[in-house]
Amino acid sequence: MVKELRDKTNAGMMDCKKALTDTSGDMEKAIDLLRQKGLAVAQKRAGRATSEGLIKTSIENDGKLGVMVEVNCETDFVAKSDAFIDFANNIAMQVAETAPASPADLMEQKFVKNPALSIQDMLNELVAKLGENIGVKRCAKFNEGVMETYIHAGGKLGVMVEMACENDAFAKKPEFTEFAKNICMHIAAANPVSIRREEVPADLAERERNIFIQQAIDSGKPANIAEKMVGGKMDRFFAESCLLEQKFVKNPDISVQDLIKEMATKLGTGISIKRFARFQVGA
Repeated sequence: MVKELRDKTNAGMMDCKKALTDTSGDMEKAIDLLRQKGLAVAQKRAGRATSEGLIKTSIENDGKLGVMVEVNCETDFVAKSDAFIDFANNIAMQVAETAPASPADLMEQKFVKNPALSIQDMLNELVAKLGENIGVKRCAKFNEGVMETYIHAGGKLGVMVEMACENDAFAKKPEFTEFAKNICMHIAAANPVSIRREEVPADLAERERNIFIQQAIDSGKPANIAEKMVGGKMDRFFAESCLLEQKFVKNPDISVQDLIKEMATKLGTGISIKRFARFQVGA
């Protein structure tokens, strides 16, 4: 019975034994007791900071579906534990199967491997087991192109890129795979704001522009000269912030857009970057 209860709840062996003892061997009451205990512990620890954690990625359906999740905890010690890593892997699998709208939506879902448990139940039990506040901070799911992912810094930084390739056969070539991985590594290092300048959030662009205008005014430049200075500085801001305009980190003599064109010419097919996600623990 202890083994059966443990299989159903993922709780520790001794906790399962005690729950069965306290409920006189009633399996359903023991399950409820363990969930109540897990919820109480989770609520008690909910306010504690979670600055550590792990990024997990998964690519499925022959590269046509990609998932990336960030799961946070309090200490690096817990982030490296088998139980925490297993939970993060299960969260990635859950997102791939269900596509939750948000982490809050994810918490309400039934675990696809065991519908008797919700994701919140699993989280509460893990908190009770590991003794730390734990949470799913964010998740992303792409399924409209060809996916590639990259994990850096022992799982502390992750990138997922969705690319469009006109010919699926070319997307399976080693050259394309290496190219896509290089794009992921570039995003990890350069941290672009958007793919192209038209996609930079308007409030961010306006804030930068206002800073540049004030700098020009403070330097005593005439209005017409200040406007020209601001235009040039905004061009540099976009070149540093937009993926396609950034200098490729492995070869600063070319831009990422140049790299894409080179690969498209080499493979003889159209290639473009549709979207990307970059998660960094604590950021």
